[in-house]
Amino acid sequence: MDIKTVKKVASLARLKMSEEELERYKPQLENILKFVEQLGEVDTDNVEPLANVVDIRLRLREDDVTDGGIAKDVLANAPEELEDFFAVPKVVE
Repeated sequence: MDIKTVKKVASLARLKMSEEELERYKPQLENILKFVEQLGEVDTDNVEPLANVVDIRLRLREDDVTDGGIAKDVLANAPEELEDFFAVPKVVE
């Protein structure tokens, strides 16, 4: 993996990184990709899919629709706001 690839990944994630940060994250990203490659080598043909290690049943609750009561607090973190929504740059044509 080269710095150009790390820059591309950062760009896709909309992260601004200094050259120092790119150098620091390069080996970490390489390790993540190596681990994913190892996972791909595991033989799972005779392994039954598992959703949860412990057989836990979720407690049901009323399905009440609310705004969470913190919309203004959440929008306070938005760099830009438009009609009570986060305003973000267009990324897909």
